[in-house]
Amino acid sequence: MDIHSDSYKVAAFGEQEDALEIIRNAETAIAELTGNTSVTLIAYEKSEQPEVK
Repeated sequence: MDIHSDSYKVAAFGEQEDALEIIRNAETAIAELTGNTSVTLIAYEKSEQPEVK
């Protein structure tokens, strides 16, 4: 999958295990509800907007 956006970037969680665990739990819950075992959530964060000159 190739997703492009000037406004958002994929969130980098690094060592934030709590955030990763929440995402993993949400993926599991969605998979159980939908019956789709290949659920992957992607977290985005707002990118800094470049100055318009």
